[in-house]
Amino acid sequence: MRTCRSLFMLALALSPAFAIPASAEEVKTTVPSQLLLEKEWDLPSTHLKTNVLRVTFPQGYKTPLHTHEGPGPRYVLKGKVKIEEGGESHVYGPGEVFWETGQWMTAENVGEGDAEIVRIELVSPK
Repeated sequence: MRTCRSLFMLALALSPAFAIPASAEEVKTTVPSQLLLEKEWDLPSTHLKTNVLRVTFPQGYKTPLHTHEGPGPRYVLKGKVKIEEGGESHVYGPGEVFWETGQWMTAENVGEGDAEIVRIELVSPK
């Protein structure tokens, strides 16, 4: 039984469908990807700390006016989030990405049920 399984795993590993890509370029062409956000940004330092946080907003919750430790992309996992920042207001849904500048802002769950986002912050270390 063990020999059959080992032979199967070896055959699978040697099959062209499971071949190891020869280069990064080959990976780009064989793995589907979608550009979600491209943003040029002047960084305050050449050395940064990155925070990646998962945030859940209960239904109807609105944050007070606040800032975050650093700017960066935000990715909506589920629900609808209304972001007010820099005098502008936008609503984002699942799969959408937006850039938060670090200015004073509010976030409000304007959908049904919980809303979840991934917040990536680019921070100058202290």
